Amino acid sequence: MHLIETRDLCYSYSGSSRALDGINFIAPRNARIAVLGSNGAGKSTLFKHFNGIFKPTSGSILIRGEPITKQNVREVRKFVGIVFQNADDQIFAPTVELDVAFGPTNLGLDEETIHHRVREALHIMGIEDLAGRVPHHLSGGEKKRVAIAGAIAMEPEVLVLDEPTAGLDPKGIHDLLGFISDLKKSSGMTVIFSTHDVSLVPEIADYIYVMSKGRIVAQGTVAEVFSQTELLKSVRLDVPHYPKLIKSLQEKGIPVSMAFTFEEAEKAFLEAFKGRS
Repeated sequence: MHLIETRDLCYSYSGSSRALDGINFIAPRNARIAVLGSNGAGKSTLFKHFNGIFKPTSGSILIRGEPITKQNVREVRKFVGIVFQNADDQIFAPTVELDVAFGPTNLGLDEETIHHRVREALHIMGIEDLAGRVPHHLSGGEKKRVAIAGAIAMEPEVLVLDEPTAGLDPKGIHDLLGFISDLKKSSGMTVIFSTHDVSLVPEIADYIYVMSKGRIVAQGTVAEVFSQTELLKSVRLDVPHYPKLIKSLQEKGIPVSMAFTFEEAEKAFLEAFKGRS
């Protein structure tokens, strides 16, 4: 049984053509899933189906094998935590600490558990020093961290991040990637994320879906998807730096093995140039 599954999912905004068209998507346990696509591809619309914000026009979405209903939508939203691209949409409390505590409080948890979850979430996101600050006085990157901390404090089994690196500086991006990687080891939480920065994807994703005009046009492992260079170009996506460089070298007759991550590229270059001065 999959944590999330969609079957021929279609969705249309009122008076418009289909924003989602026949989406078949699976999210297993302890997975890192990247959803790629240019603006308007349907990524955010798809994500809003994962915890019942939107209802399918046709087709179905199953959470742990069950459809979302009025009766179970509250439980679904405990199970699937979503952080939207614009952090201002989710931040409204007078202080950061109270904002992060909002979700656990609504779960009816006792005060000690709420305090522990808030402190842990702030620590994970490296924003303990912001606890007493007014959220709307923070930078865009800081707001993003607060929004993610609020989702983490709910302890969902699936964490959905819509363009999580938007507004983050290089250190913030590095820290976020480390957080996503560590989750796999520490909690088994499944993470689904969208991004325009394809260079980040090989470092953290187990599986990739590529969307264009409301459809899934490619899916597979990092190697399977990023080897489809012409398809990616056709949907206005680039190939990550390492495979692009290595393919260029291969075309020039330099025998370097294909690689997608920094560690793979380092190993490939050392092997290719071993013994050369």
